[in-house]
Amino acid sequence: MAHKSKILIIGGTGYIGKYIVEESAKAGHPTFALVRENTASNPEKSKLIESFKSSGVTLLNYIDLESRNFAQGDIYHHESLVKAIKQVDAVISAVGAQQIADQRFLPSEFGSAVDRAKAVDPFKHHLGVKASIRRSIEAEGIPYTYLLSNGFAGYFLPNFGIARTGGTGSFTAPPRDKVEIIGDGNTKVIFSKEEDIATYTIKAVDDPRTLNKVLHIRPPANILSFNEIVSLWEKKIGKTLEKTYLLEDQLLKKIQG
Repeated sequence: MAHKSKILIIGGTGYIGKYIVEESAKAGHPTFALVRENTASNPEKSKLIESFKSSGVTLLNYIDLESRNFAQGDIYHHESLVKAIKQVDAVISAVGAQQIADQRFLPSEFGSAVDRAKAVDPFKHHLGVKASIRRSIEAEGIPYTYLLSNGFAGYFLPNFGIARTGGTGSFTAPPRDKVEIIGDGNTKVIFSKEEDIATYTIKAVDDPRTLNKVLHIRPPANILSFNEIVSLWEKKIGKTLEKTYLLEDQLLKKIQG
């Protein structure tokens, strides 16, 4: 049987992290997850953590030297982080945006091409932090794979991103009456299913072709413009939506505001 690397996932209970943990265990890798104490005690996360355990995932702990008590792992606790990394062959970071600057291992990319994307603040700053992590990894000679998933299909498509961009209320499906389109709606965007992102992330771990490379997930059928996405939705519901367009200068003013 082919060697299966031991994998540590940081941020395994997060949005994309949970898919990666599940895929790693399913693929037969000895899988470890570093889980913060406040996450482990969160009722909403406890069910997920129990599912990890039933899949054979190891939750890593450390002993707090001051209290002498066992506690869950934390990237801000140097001892627990080093101890966790020493037990595995590969580290996959899936931490959220608030923790990007605190990474000291294979980075949480899962998004845009940070060295190529043209953006405005605050997203420009976010990409700059990711780029600085890349430069640190490369300067230290740490073996890496940067995985770029582009857009999360399950995150953006069900509501066209409306609830994610400052809108109010709860949106579980795209609008059925009217829609606001950014620009002329013809710019192509790449969407990747979260389960597929996890699958290719785990496949990349033991594939020598991905070593010190940038791996792009770009399913040809998933490269669509906003207009094409709206058109697909209109065909599905049998109705034409009322469309308004938010032009670039209007969008920039909105972002600045």
